[in-house]
Amino acid sequence: MLTAKDIMTCDVKVAHPEMSVKDLAVLLYENRIGGVPVVDDNDTVVGVVTENDLIDQNKKLHIPTMASFLDSVIFLDSAASFEKEIKRMTGSRVADLCSERLFSVEEDASLEDIASLIADHGVHTLPVLKEGKLVGVIGKADVIRVMAQSK
Repeated sequence: MLTAKDIMTCDVKVAHPEMSVKDLAVLLYENRIGGVPVVDDNDTVVGVVTENDLIDQNKKLHIPTMASFLDSVIFLDSAASFEKEIKRMTGSRVADLCSERLFSVEEDASLEDIASLIADHGVHTLPVLKEGKLVGVIGKADVIRVMAQSK
């Protein structure tokens, strides 16, 4: 049975929360990768940032639907999600873009568990941890590579 340790990329590129969005774009482009773990000063994984997060900065802003009732404006969409979208679109550093919800696996996670996590939660970049420390990363391309090699 294949595990995360068997398929992960060990040469992990990382971003730091204070890294600029431009430097992140250069890192992803020059290394031809779709995302990187975000680590703090203690090398603890605090999030993941992907090329989709960068692309989101250039999309059209969705203006929340609202209704007028008795001289009041009522937002039909969440005002908090609108504010979050604006922050992400105007962010200048990785901390402004990176995901708040972190998915990771231990190095003994099975390929089936990894594939399920990626598929069920739309994960693009999956940090691999050993005793809480970053030891690798798995991207969609790593899973596909294993599939291609095993056939």
